[in-house]
Amino acid sequence: MGKVLILNGSPRAPKSNSRRYAEIFSTACKLPSDCFNILKTNHAALCQKMSEYSDVLLVFPLYADSLPVGLLNFLKYLEANPPERKLVVSVLINCGFLEYHQNDIALEMLRFFCQKNGYRTGSVLALESGEAILGTPFRYIAVRAIRKLAKSVDNGKYCNIQATMPLNKRLFIWASTRYWIQYGKRFGITKEQMQSMKIE
Repeated sequence: MGKVLILNGSPRAPKSNSRRYAEIFSTACKLPSDCFNILKTNHAALCQKMSEYSDVLLVFPLYADSLPVGLLNFLKYLEANPPERKLVVSVLINCGFLEYHQNDIALEMLRFFCQKNGYRTGSVLALESGEAILGTPFRYIAVRAIRKLAKSVDNGKYCNIQATMPLNKRLFIWASTRYWIQYGKRFGITKEQMQSMKIE
């Protein structure tokens, strides 16, 4: 029987949407699963644990069309310290854009890593509008897609899945702008401050 290691590669792992996606996956997955956050200090421990699992699910947000630096650093360590048994690597990547292709570069990087290091590529879920979707009436779209991902890992019938909000670009931009303005207000940040190039 297989077993799934879920690795949260978000820089905000304990408070991230990636954590919420991982919890939905874990609930839907029939195989036993364990979830860990990728930290600067636990690369060795995670690599050692990998030998106990048949599958690994990398859950992370898109950062500047690429992988978060913490996940990149972990992959570098994993390349130098591979587990005894190579796992099947599946991916749940989420981004704040509406279009699926925004994730293409990051996914190609992971496919190249797997090919170079002898890992089999499993299922991929590209979840667009990922930052906000769980807080909207379209939550069901994300949950349905994650359940489909879990089922594919359960039965070993790996596939590619995409999911996004059913909005046109104009409506999506309006809704996302409104979301971020409200989000900023929670922390005392104005729209003008968010539009500034000044970084504190």
